[in-house]
Parts: sequence; structure tokens; C-alpha cells
Amino acid sequence: MFERFTDEARQTVKLAMENARRLRHDRIGTEHLLLGLLEQPGTVSARLLNGHGLDHGRASAAIVQAVGAPPAGDLDADALESIGIDLSAVREKIEAAFGPGALDRSPSRDHRGILVSGRSIPFGPRAKKVLELSLREALALKSRDIRDGHILLGLIREGEGLGARILADTGVDLAALGTEVRAEIGGPPRQRP
Repeated sequence: MFERFTDEARQTVKLAMENARRLRHDRIGTEHLLLGLLEQPGTVSARLLNGHGLDHGRASAAIVQAVGAPPAGDLDADALESIGIDLSAVREKIEAAFGPGALDRSPSRDHRGILVSGRSIPFGPRAKKVLELSLREALALKSRDIRDGHILLGLIREGEGLGARILADTGVDLAALGTEVRAEIGGPPRQRP
């Protein structure tokens, strides 16, 4: 399915994974897809969401309020510093050797128990549903590709995940937003049964 995604839609998924990792969540949820959409200011989705008063910072704060803040790592840094280890210098050297963010990834093992780099975060069931619905929205609008707007339509249509809840709790009219997205990306308004 990802081969039909435009660059912006692929970037949404990539940013969703990065946001899940940053928040230290063990799966990608609808809330992370929402953050991925908001993190791309030049896209239809971000522009429309911003027009409804929702930006990345406000959505992130709503997620932290709903599920809690990521655990703090300052105690470990303080302990290392107290025995003369400069954690900043260690991080700098490790990232120079293994790439930016190397320490932010949890180690993982393959099926034989061997350590592998670059842990992938799985999609939660609601996020999978959003991506499936984005394909359905693209097909319904007779689009040959899946755009960021289709992902937003999938998020709206799924309607039960934390992403949709954040939209509703921040006062976004989901029906109006869906109509605006369809007008922007082309296609007639979807008829509800």
C-alpha cells in the first residue's frame, strides 16, 4: 500500500514513527499520525488543521495530558556526572560513530537473539485502520495516489482513536474539516448512509 503514498503521505508515516519514539510509546497510534500531519506546514492537512486552531504543539500537549509525559532520564545523567562522566561528550561521540539519535533507539534482537539496530515501532490497530481508510478515501475520490489529506480523512472517519478525540476536544468540527479536505484534494463530498 505504501507505494501509492505521495512523498507527503510517506513523510506523515515517518514523522508519526518519530513522534511515537520521542514520546517513548511502544506503538504508533492515531495521535502520532495526527502529529505527523501537523509537522508538515506546507501540506493541505496542516494548513486546514492550523486553520481550525490546532498546531503540533497543542496536539502534543493534548497527547501528554491524555497519556502522560515520557519518562525523564535526568537522574541517570546526574548520577554519571557526579562520578565525572560527561554524558554530552559521550552522546556526541556515539552519534558521530553511529548516527544522530543512536542512543534514543532501544536495542532489539532478531529471531536468533542477535542485536540489530534501528528498532521499528509497530502500528496500533486504530492507526492501521486509519491507513486502510485513507486508501478507501483515495479510491472513493478516484485518486491514483494516497495523499496527506486522505490520511486526515481516514483519521476523521476512524473517529474513535486518540487522534480523533484530540480533534474533537480542541473544538474541531470533524464534518466541516472533512468537507474542507475533500474540496482541497478534489472529489465530491462523501455521502453518509
